[in-house]
Amino acid sequence: MAQIISGKEVSAKVRAEVKEECDALKAKGICPGLAVIIVGDDPASRVYVNNKKKACADVGFISEEYALPAETTQEELLALVEELNNKPEINGILCQLPLPKHLDETAVINAISPMKDVDAFHPSNVGKIMIGDYHFLPCTPAGVMEMIHTAGIEVSGKNCVVIGRSNIVGKPMAMLLLHENGTVTICHSKTRDLKEICAAADILVAAVGRPKFVTADMVKEGAVVLDVGINRLDNGKLCGDVDFESVEPKASYITPVPGGVGPMTIAMLMKNTLKAAKLQNNII
Repeated sequence: MAQIISGKEVSAKVRAEVKEECDALKAKGICPGLAVIIVGDDPASRVYVNNKKKACADVGFISEEYALPAETTQEELLALVEELNNKPEINGILCQLPLPKHLDETAVINAISPMKDVDAFHPSNVGKIMIGDYHFLPCTPAGVMEMIHTAGIEVSGKNCVVIGRSNIVGKPMAMLLLHENGTVTICHSKTRDLKEICAAADILVAAVGRPKFVTADMVKEGAVVLDVGINRLDNGKLCGDVDFESVEPKASYITPVPGGVGPMTIAMLMKNTLKAAKLQNNII
């Protein structure tokens, strides 16, 4: 029977630490500020943005929302980003993805100042993660690592498998495990013998976006299983990329969905914004 790594508990600890540091900054006359841009009326994006605003309020940050209509032009969006780049009280800028089809996501990400890129999507920050000399980490992989550390799981020397190769999760996740001396395999839709590769993993990270994709026959006895997926079933219930019921008895540690990696993503966003405020005020 696996030990559950609760994202709710770990994220509450991270947020409490961020709030304490925020209070210390406020005593010096500095209040971290996060600007969130949302374009259009995607319901899932609206939920995420509301959660980020609530998290800012909980830790004591300034929170500014820029809700733009779906027909916003590329020029208007880039002008807003530039305005926020030059706004001293805003330390972090986040543009909620996906954007409407007519907008160029890459151009928007590239326009955000690397020092305010609290999502760590800018090519400059991605490159720094590759060489292991970074200020910011993408929030979801950073959250997974925080859960691994909190549970006292040793990565060094372990066989680590990441299912998924997205720029947001899969690739940076692999790099973070590699930085801690894991031996890392990245699997994707063209991987041969996927089941066998996964079944050899000491640490298995599922970030494929397919409900209950990882089944018990893909998991080694005693493996650590970290489920990044969040999928909605036809009955409206949320589930991860891992078939929790069949895998949980075989794993040594496992993250649930909901209540696993999800809460960690926003907690790490708060941590990145705090770090941005400190960097921009020469406190680090």
